[in-house]
Amino acid sequence: MSAAGPATPARRFRAEYGAHRAAEGRGHDLAELLSLPYLRSGPLARQWEVRARSFDAFVRHVLAPAAAEQAEPVRLLDLGAGNGWLCHHAALAGHRAVALDVRDDDVDGLGAAGRYLERTPGAFDRVAASFEALPFRAGSFDVAVFNASLHYALDLRAVVAEAARTVRPGGRVVILDSPFYAREAEGAAMVAEKRREAARRFGERAEALLALPFVEFLTRERLAVASAGLGLAWRRHRVRYPLWYEVRPLAARLRRRRPPSRFDLWQSKVP
Repeated sequence: MSAAGPATPARRFRAEYGAHRAAEGRGHDLAELLSLPYLRSGPLARQWEVRARSFDAFVRHVLAPAAAEQAEPVRLLDLGAGNGWLCHHAALAGHRAVALDVRDDDVDGLGAAGRYLERTPGAFDRVAASFEALPFRAGSFDVAVFNASLHYALDLRAVVAEAARTVRPGGRVVILDSPFYAREAEGAAMVAEKRREAARRFGERAEALLALPFVEFLTRERLAVASAGLGLAWRRHRVRYPLWYEVRPLAARLRRRRPPSRFDLWQSKVP
């Protein structure tokens, strides 16, 4: 799904990010892959406990209503699809999904999605491409969902506009599992902390992983500015996460640390 080329910062990032994800314990065996996002054991179970709540909210607030509005399967574009777990679930529910990601490695990139497709051939398509230039005609989809991925945008306005372009009028653009902060300064503090601790967290991969100027986080104001003129009116659905997640702001105040982000679900209809 990818061609060889020079070692650009983007290519180095993809390679080192895949290696970092593997070191974290990603790259599930088939049983674990099929359990996503409802992974119950292992070092990543807590993260997936949160993401499972987001996915349930996505089905409840977006996918089920979209399906009820039309007499044919929902056409879904999964932006930042990784190993394709969300597309796998959508296909099992009878929808038509496309998994898009810049990474096609076998750790948890599009290459890993082949494990799903071995069991259900043709269940969904895979496309290796960037958010900034989506290779689809306008109005190709009913729903485009940023799947734990919008904070990796290099140009937030361009990426949001591209997603909206690919969705038909009346369709939905959705944001799942990207870090939102109440105030810009809180997100900036997170970025500064990440850079201070990069050597400890990422080791020799730190330079490559921090080389690209991703937006890193979102705020309501950032999203509004990026969406200005696009006719998008964003609605936040607050997700009920596990108790340990919900008490993090209190724990941060008691420890005199920066406020944590929240995920939740954000959606807007395309005019």
